[in-house]
Amino acid sequence: MPKHKSRSAVKKRFKVTKSGRITCSHPGRGHMHASYSGETGRKLRKKMILNKTWSDLIRPMLQGGN
Repeated sequence: MPKHKSRSAVKKRFKVTKSGRITCSHPGRGHMHASYSGETGRKLRKKMILNKTWSDLIRPMLQGGN
């Protein structure tokens, strides 16, 4: 059986931490930030840790599973 390729788009957007959790950036970082408060803008800078449901979907794509 041939090996499965990992998804290049997923590799660019998600990262696995040392403890095995999956992180990504928060949505809403593109443009039109004038209406955000300073606190909201600072919170959006930090990485978001995905919950178990999303992690189970993303992890096979990172590892090249089907």
